[in-house]
Amino acid sequence: MSYDVLAIRRYPVKSMGGESLASVALDGRGLTGDRWWAVTDDEGHLASGKSSRRFRRRDGVFDYQAATGPDGVSVTGLRGTWAVGDPALDEELATVLGDRCRVAEESDTPHQDAGSVSLVGTASLAWCGDRWDLDPDPRRLRVNLVVETSEPFVEESWVGRDIAVGTARLRVVQRVERCRMIDLAQDGAEAPVRWLKPLAVERDMSLAMYADVSRPGTISVGDEIVVS
Repeated sequence: MSYDVLAIRRYPVKSMGGESLASVALDGRGLTGDRWWAVTDDEGHLASGKSSRRFRRRDGVFDYQAATGPDGVSVTGLRGTWAVGDPALDEELATVLGDRCRVAEESDTPHQDAGSVSLVGTASLAWCGDRWDLDPDPRRLRVNLVVETSEPFVEESWVGRDIAVGTARLRVVQRVERCRMIDLAQDGAEAPVRWLKPLAVERDMSLAMYADVSRPGTISVGDEIVVS
């Protein structure tokens, strides 16, 4: 069975909108620069769509888009564009989010969740769209790789297996459990129909897969994925 990389997406600042890429290098941490930055408050909580020990719910963070340029990462919101590291960006976020916040790079606490790279198959997305009459825009899942597949959820059978893509190799580790973020408008994708409730009823709240990098390399849109 043949699978190909249909789309690559990187999120330079965790929880903000991301950027579409034609090609990207992977290091041991994942896509280079992916979620390297995060909006952090004085208590060390990361801005997110939920609250937990690590996260603080700050839905306003989804109104911003982050992009990587020759001079570094920039953030664009309704009121302007700022370079990451500009104190004016931190002032903007503190005003909008209602607390002292700053864009900080990763340190002792990883910004990644349970895997270095996330991926989903097109057949799985299509199944969700047909089954629940919704627009299965992968941007609502915030995945790194969209893989062209013909069988719904075939990627779930890859747990514990290696996949070669481009010059990199990944090891698929587990399903991704979704949260309320999937039902938020974000990254240019609207969310008129809720996705989390039917996932909870029929899919154990899980959609997409996490993988870790076992061999760094470069992947590009159109690359074949070989599962071993």
